[in-house]
Parts: sequence; C-alpha cells; structure tokens
Amino acid sequence: MKGNFTSYPQLEYARALFGSSVARFRAARSQRDRGASAIELAIITAIVVGLAAAVLIVVTNIVNNRTAQINTNNGQIP
Repeated sequence: MKGNFTSYPQLEYARALFGSSVARFRAARSQRDRGASAIELAIITAIVVGLAAAVLIVVTNIVNNRTAQINTNNGQIP
C-alpha cells in the first residue's frame, strides 16, 4: 500500500530517493559488488534512523502539548 504524499513534496522526494537507493542496492547485490552495497546499506540505515528519530521527536512534542492542554483544562480533552 503506497501513501499519497501529494501535499508533502518533501516526503515524496525522500520516498523517491529511498527507492532509488534500494534499487541501486539490489543491482549491486545481484552483481556481487559487495563494497558498494555495504556503503549504500550504511547510508540507507542512517537515513532510516534519522527519519525514526524525527518521528519520535514529533510524537513526543504532540504528546507533551496534549498533556499540557489536558492539565490546564482540569482533565477535559479540548
């Protein structure tokens, strides 16, 4: 299932970049070019870790903001 990121061009760009990296990784692996695939795998892993960290920060901020709103509204969800 592919997402529809038309309202977020940055996500569409990241998805295209990730897809091309995976395609190059698969091509290098099929040719037994182990050095290139190891470097590309390290780059892909770094990108995925960075994206996961960004998502973690965003979710943490949302939860903290909602917690503050609930505390200021005497336990009622705004």
